Amino acid sequence: QVQLVESGGGLVQAGGSLRLSCVASERLFSINPMAWYRQAPGKQRELVAVITGGEKINYADSVKGRFTISRYHDKNTVYLQMNTLKPEDTTVYYCMYRKLLTYWGKGTQVTVSS
Repeated sequence: QVQLVESGGGLVQAGGSLRLSCVASERLFSINPMAWYRQAPGKQRELVAVITGGEKINYADSVKGRFTISRYHDKNTVYLQMNTLKPEDTTVYYCMYRKLLTYWGKGTQVTVSS
């Protein structure tokens, strides 16, 4: 059982930045994908950014050029650097890790004021 704990969310003005962190309870391996998702109330969870098993990185079109995902194996941590935040980025962000099973964190709230 892998535990994921997100942090770094908060309230920021439009145009500002936040860095989300996701710490795993075990060492991360390059072969296993990790991702950030977000989910607004009443909507489906959507992929924001992913590092695949081959270290390929993909972003949702809505965050390309603004968000950066990175993974540090020695810290068991994956980050999501979010720049030029917009009010529409407001929602709960979840960390995901896949190793045979899919594991989720409990989420961290990001609120961007206009």
